[in-house]
Amino acid sequence: MAFAGVLKDADVAAALEECKGADSFNHSKFFKTSGLHGKTADELKKAFAIIDQDKSGFIEEDELKLFLQNFVANARVLTDAETKAFLQAGDTDGDGKIGAEEFATLVGK
Repeated sequence: MAFAGVLKDADVAAALEECKGADSFNHSKFFKTSGLHGKTADELKKAFAIIDQDKSGFIEEDELKLFLQNFVANARVLTDAETKAFLQAGDTDGDGKIGAEEFATLVGK
């Protein structure tokens, strides 16, 4: 698991269970249950780097779609509606992607 040592396996499993069904993903709830909410700035930078799979410095829509698979490889893909809502919640400057600072703000909400 990419988040080994940062998050507890049991917390990640509980967070994934909460959003198992299509259109049940809620980023705020996921961040709280998984333990990402409340992490230090350095830990959030590490999390961002994991999710930013193409290392562009941003989390784009295609990376958000695969967000859950960063936690467990066989996790489901987010639906288009979930992905768009997730992007909209995090993209505060309207550039169509989530930067590191936007991600830290989103996780902290």
